[in-house]
Amino acid sequence: MKFSKAVVHRKTHGIPEIKFEDQRLTSFAGLVVYQSLFSRIGLRRQLTGCFRHLRVSPIYGHGVIVLLLTVHLLLGYRRLQDMRYYQDDPMVRRLLGLERLPDVATVSRTLAGMDSQSVDKLRRLSRQRVLEQLSGLGLARITLDFDGSVLSTGRFAEGTAVGFNRKKKGQRSYYPLFCTVAQTGQVLDVWHRPGNVHDSNGAKAFILACVREIQAILPHCPIEARMDSAFFSDSIIGMLDAEGVEFTISVPFERFTALKALVENRKRWRRLNGHWSFFETSWKPSSWHDRYRFVFVRSQNQQQYKGTIQLDLFIPYEYGYDFKVIVTNKQLSAKKTLTLHNGRGAQEGVFAELKSHTQMDYVPTRRKAGNQVYLLSAVLAHNLNREMQMHCYTQQRNTTEKRAPLWQFEQLGTLRRKLIQRAGRLTKPQGRLTLTMSANPTVKSELLHYLDVLNQAA
Repeated sequence: MKFSKAVVHRKTHGIPEIKFEDQRLTSFAGLVVYQSLFSRIGLRRQLTGCFRHLRVSPIYGHGVIVLLLTVHLLLGYRRLQDMRYYQDDPMVRRLLGLERLPDVATVSRTLAGMDSQSVDKLRRLSRQRVLEQLSGLGLARITLDFDGSVLSTGRFAEGTAVGFNRKKKGQRSYYPLFCTVAQTGQVLDVWHRPGNVHDSNGAKAFILACVREIQAILPHCPIEARMDSAFFSDSIIGMLDAEGVEFTISVPFERFTALKALVENRKRWRRLNGHWSFFETSWKPSSWHDRYRFVFVRSQNQQQYKGTIQLDLFIPYEYGYDFKVIVTNKQLSAKKTLTLHNGRGAQEGVFAELKSHTQMDYVPTRRKAGNQVYLLSAVLAHNLNREMQMHCYTQQRNTTEKRAPLWQFEQLGTLRRKLIQRAGRLTKPQGRLTLTMSANPTVKSELLHYLDVLNQAA
């Protein structure tokens, strides 16, 4: 349909007069979707149960503060001081079940009063939410990825240490170890550590605990584990093999002269495709007990020649190879084994989303337990966003060779812009509470879809 210029354009008007008054307006009308989700799963009650051992504040409980932190991160805010910008928002207060939000000092004191038992119980709650989802999906297999991520801070905080930090050298940091589920992109568990430890430091017990949590709810479901070369050790590989876990682990073959000799002396490499070639063998380091399957892969690369060149003729390149070695107990072909192992790179996308959209890399207090609770609140916000989309949309893909997520998830930042950050007004015409928003058909369709599915599942 064409419109005339008179219909499209208008005269420029003066700047309106600014006036502030309580109109029960909200900037986050889309939170009504999360209110439905929280009510359905009883999140506030579950969080309150994590802190029953602590002395409860006369006004606010620790569970409400953690719920506030989770909502704070869902809204996209980072610092605790940013709570002042939405302290009068009626939808936030309604979601939390409060007439008045706590001030920043109250939240800070509550975080400082957390203890290790609080952290353990909150970890257990976050883990149980993910396990509950996995138990109802009927997956053919579950793939666990293990890796650490650096959380830096420019000030002193309890439990931090100066460790290897490529981007911010010399800064103190935490270095938590994460276990993520490839099929859902959720964080199953996280173990907080100082920044100066090696990736594999104490990892065996953490990996075993995660595997046994899955085995307890899905005893007949095959479990896969993928890790980088930091986890290459006889104890971890032997433990995974004994537990019946299928694994692919990168090998730091530069440390083993025997492996280097195998690569250098190999004359015949079998082609995977036009870029990759491979060979495989059964091998073990001299100190190990058992032999395992080692897949050696090389890819051809080109490097521009840096010396004097004839610019009017051509730019010469030198061709060489990049090498990768994978140890595995899987019986897949070399091509599928390589594809499966390379799929673990999706975990970096999960870390990026956690840091960019739920502010996981922020260190708010000087107390270790308070920072752990903040980290777990970020993980909970991420997992709840994925859980809501899994409830409201059908599975979009089957299991792929890379074990890509079975849903095409929208990042929290995208959902925030599209749905959460919508202006609205709360009114009570004829005594019935009503949330009024602008008549945008796209927002209306998507928001009502979420609400219909969540209300039917309740």
